[in-house]
Amino acid sequence: MYAIIKTGGKQYRVEEGRIVKVEKLPVEVGETVEFDQVLSLVDDNDAKFGKPILEGARVTGKVIEQGKDKKVIVFKYRRKKRYRKKTGHRQPYTRVLIEKIEA
Repeated sequence: MYAIIKTGGKQYRVEEGRIVKVEKLPVEVGETVEFDQVLSLVDDNDAKFGKPILEGARVTGKVIEQGKDKKVIVFKYRRKKRYRKKTGHRQPYTRVLIEKIEA
């Protein structure tokens, strides 16, 4: 069984027991987080799809880690104008262990 959830403006395919790296959530490490925006549930012989969200379905998980991704270099350059600008960005994330998918 797996579900497709929406969080942080993105969609993720989740299964029970899997670890998912999502956009940063305002939750401490070790706490439980609940995703109520479930777009679809797929079982072995059944599939349910929301319009756009399934009513009564939710996914619960436990926060394992809060962190930052690898640095992405942003380099702006204008030729012949002596303009160069180098900056970096590290996107914050949250790792979540999916514990339960409820329909």
